Amino acid sequence: MTFAYLLIEFIDELVFGVGETAWPLIRNDLALTYSQIGLLISLPGILAAFIEPFLGILGDVWRRRLLILGGGILFTVSLILTALSHSFVPLMISFILFNPSSGAFVGLAQANLMDSAPERYEQNMARWTSAGSLGNVLGPLVLGIFVYFGLGWRGTYAMLATVSTFCVLAAFRWVMPDPASVAHFPSFQSVFDGFRAAFSALKRGEVWRWLILLEFSDLMLDVFLGFLALYFVDVVGVTEAQAGVAVTIWLVLGMLTDFLFIPIIDTRLDSMKFMRVTALLGIFALSIFLLVPGFIPKLIAIVLVNICNTGWYPILKGRLYSAMPGQSASLMAIESVTAPFAKLFPFLVGLLADQFGLGSAIWLLMLGPIALMIGLPRRPERSREAA
Repeated sequence: MTFAYLLIEFIDELVFGVGETAWPLIRNDLALTYSQIGLLISLPGILAAFIEPFLGILGDVWRRRLLILGGGILFTVSLILTALSHSFVPLMISFILFNPSSGAFVGLAQANLMDSAPERYEQNMARWTSAGSLGNVLGPLVLGIFVYFGLGWRGTYAMLATVSTFCVLAAFRWVMPDPASVAHFPSFQSVFDGFRAAFSALKRGEVWRWLILLEFSDLMLDVFLGFLALYFVDVVGVTEAQAGVAVTIWLVLGMLTDFLFIPIIDTRLDSMKFMRVTALLGIFALSIFLLVPGFIPKLIAIVLVNICNTGWYPILKGRLYSAMPGQSASLMAIESVTAPFAKLFPFLVGLLADQFGLGSAIWLLMLGPIALMIGLPRRPERSREAA
């Protein structure tokens, strides 16, 4: 069953790895602007933030397995629509379908994994992240193979839809019903009570801390990766193939550091001190990346940036789960509070890039490590967290 959950995360990040590397190809094929790319990255996530809370609450009060399987089916359909898109609007529609489908398929699978061992949130998040990193690494390699054989990014997405179908079948086989689920659809009152219980967590400062820091940390993770290929093509002036090399280096190194982080987090690591140090180093590493000229020096610099953000996501997400015991699926509803604002970051980068160039706009990502330096607790917390 654990393998099924990790397989779901693997296919989700495989799609992500392909998509982030394919942006120059998609941009050229569909004649997209930076603003349109930023909107494609931002708007689906913003809309999903109004849908996923209901999925999360239903995951705690209804049939979570059914939601996972239904999300997997729509996840696959969205990949087919992406492969068939020939303009901005159909591509936007496919992305809008993809986000909440991924929330049901992947987000609730993650909640099940967390529920399987409540005392090991950070450790299981490290394993989850490693499975995703493997998918991220294979994404650009798969795209490169398909492009080499003339199948392009559309053929790659068609293949992803096929792989996703097998993952859904695996979920049918291995994902078991939640023992607390009920067969009948919940009443309005039970859903309302679920929302009330979930959002009552927002009265606690520790929940807000981890929500905000998790979103800001993403600036040095997915948002940075989202613009990495375009940055190398448009700012550094390299070819799309060389930009793919940069993305591949980023993803391979991320996979290695994520796997190496598993035995580290299994020790009695002072995770807050670890994150404060790496956030400070991350500020310097990102500055070096943006200031140093040349393809090879920037490749070396992204290695430094990647190393510095190791462990950020599993630690912060694990702390957020720890702050909400017994409400693992409802966490999707809580995250919707900050998600719409966080999803504006890529759109803002795109707007600034259209006005001032991507080389200047990318400095906005520095807010990520700065927020961690300011927001991380300075002394041990009294909490329910299991390190």
